[in-house]
Amino acid sequence: MAEAWLFLLRWFHFLAGITWIGMLYYFNFVQTPFFASAEPAVRTGMIAGSLVGRALWWFRWGAMLTFITGWLYLLHTIFGRYGGIQPFFLQPYGWAIFIGGILGSLMWFNVWFIIWPAQQVVIASATQVSKGGQAIPEAAARGQRSGFASRTNTLLSIPMLFFMGAASHFGFFTPTARGAKVVMLVVFAIILAVLEWNALVGTTGPGKKMAGSSSPPSWWSC
Repeated sequence: MAEAWLFLLRWFHFLAGITWIGMLYYFNFVQTPFFASAEPAVRTGMIAGSLVGRALWWFRWGAMLTFITGWLYLLHTIFGRYGGIQPFFLQPYGWAIFIGGILGSLMWFNVWFIIWPAQQVVIASATQVSKGGQAIPEAAARGQRSGFASRTNTLLSIPMLFFMGAASHFGFFTPTARGAKVVMLVVFAIILAVLEWNALVGTTGPGKKMAGSSSPPSWWSC
């Protein structure tokens, strides 16, 4: 019974993760470049209509299901399979899956607490404009902040997917002395903090870019 439960958790985790990351790449590599060259009326129609809203639904709920199933599986693995936190981190698998899980959790946070709230304002503004009203003044800045967070997630998705796959298929990390582990965690935390700080409070405005971005930020970014 336990094996069947774990199989379902992993299957739903994979399915939701593919949906989530697929939508993330769609927004960053397909929709945003298209909007950059599209007519304003086309952009407004896509945002105020059902296309962007439906894509965001699959995007955020894919993230949520990935987050829930991932942590349920991880907790079961730590305490059910390895018998506790210490034995878990004595294994290369434990370190790889933990790092991947932290990266994924930070991405989930960005989706639900930065990107989605900002996009609600952008959609509401586009809807008002499509009905002949005025745009919401804060919509441009909120959309740009959403773009910063989304491109941060795209950047984080690369090492996240690597560590998730490496946990079972590439045991590159061999547990070492306690000091080395502490140093690794500190460096990892600092790198994440810098990237997330840029996503949260990085300077916005015309011509500004986020760290690691080669494309101009746009208020329609998701």
